[in-house]
Amino acid sequence: MTLHIRHLLTLVLLLAPTPATAQSDDASRLVAALLGDTPMTRDLLTLTDEIGGRPTGSPANLRAFDWALERFRGAGVEARKEPFRMPGLWLERSAKATVKGKGVAFSPGIASLPFSAGTPAAGLTAGLVDAGRGAEADFSALGTRAKGAFVLIETKELTDLEGLFREYTEAGHVERRAIAAGAAGLVYMSSRPGNTLARHNASLGLANRHPMMMMERDAAARALRLLRAGTPLTLTAVLDIRSGPAYQTHNVIGEIRGAIRPDEIVVIGAHLDSWDLGTGALDNGANSAMVIDIARQIRRLGLKPARTIRFALWNGEEQNFNGSFGYTSTHAAELDRHVMASSYDIGTGRITGFFTGGRAEMIPVVERALAPVAGLGPFTHIDIPIVGTDNYDFMMQGVPNLVANQESANYGPNYHARSDEFGRADLRQLRLNAAIAAAVTWGFATLDLALPRHSARQVDSLVRTTDLAEQMKSFNVYDAWAAGQRGLRP
Repeated sequence: MTLHIRHLLTLVLLLAPTPATAQSDDASRLVAALLGDTPMTRDLLTLTDEIGGRPTGSPANLRAFDWALERFRGAGVEARKEPFRMPGLWLERSAKATVKGKGVAFSPGIASLPFSAGTPAAGLTAGLVDAGRGAEADFSALGTRAKGAFVLIETKELTDLEGLFREYTEAGHVERRAIAAGAAGLVYMSSRPGNTLARHNASLGLANRHPMMMMERDAAARALRLLRAGTPLTLTAVLDIRSGPAYQTHNVIGEIRGAIRPDEIVVIGAHLDSWDLGTGALDNGANSAMVIDIARQIRRLGLKPARTIRFALWNGEEQNFNGSFGYTSTHAAELDRHVMASSYDIGTGRITGFFTGGRAEMIPVVERALAPVAGLGPFTHIDIPIVGTDNYDFMMQGVPNLVANQESANYGPNYHARSDEFGRADLRQLRLNAAIAAAVTWGFATLDLALPRHSARQVDSLVRTTDLAEQMKSFNVYDAWAAGQRGLRP
């Protein structure tokens, strides 16, 4: 145990309430183990530097899930692959572009947006036009010049989580305006610092039929200056996309069976898939390694939870949470017995509390569970529903769910970006987060509590009385719920 972690452990134990039960003693032992010397960092190194980026359907993705299964089993944790259906395949093979005008020619770096359409092998050439920020007024000013052209969208530089959420919300509106204007394709100026490329999903998902891409920030700024100075430009984009029909892949589920109420289930999950510009350390390799390590330490210490704990490594999260959706479909008959499902998916920023999904009755339970790590607080909980990760389908099935709320740290600028590498992970904070996540998981697996599943009417009320519907639309999952294909409907 390194010196700084030993000091932190002392602080946690001094500030935590005095253990009064065997369950709280076990929680303290688990917290201490996770703050010590464990294989978690080594696991993250293997996942990022050796396996690399892990888009669902890629060879690296298959390798990662085989590796995770071996890590669970090597720790003595029962584990299995669980199949589910992905609605379609999307992978980028390569992307390149050339911008030309009178006396001008340059080749900016680009990355295709997930679910972008491909181009002919020789590329697609069209005029490049300035669409400002992509607002209604920008497209009105552009008028018929957008038709048949690549529209270039200027962006603000992304510095934090708030900016990331805003970017996702705005992108859906921008893309719909571009399509309505008859654009041949859409080009975003990269919002990431410097010339870092990144991806965010095309808002229409697999239904999208237009080439969409992100261009290096400096190159996009150059193109905008030229256009605004009156220089006409064309863009030739060559997007080599591998796409295909629905196919089967799998999640990996580890399980430690409950000793007293084994039919009651607590889920702790993180998604193991990633995009592949970088190696997916913050999104979401760090939290996947954390989930494995929590299971490992519970088994190593011989701890016996009252309820069954399932350690879920989800696949297909980056493509609208398909792995966790598959789980809720496969386990539909036992969702009434799911006490809680938690998701960890915001890199290695400090956990400051939890989103409790519009279920205020969860807050006192979370507070009780956090007692062994009170010294790592304070914790503030936000009782609103949240869309964007693998809690979604549990929430829409009425299952109590938690999402860790974390400090922005460096997550936003590196999100889905070339810069999402091992060196960006805060390994010290990851250990502290592991202690917090373990305390919450253990608390829900051992405490006396009653959190019944919500009914279809309660889920519908949550959609109608909060901004949940708008969030669902931003992530292209609203229509499936409205059609009764995903989640509970009255």
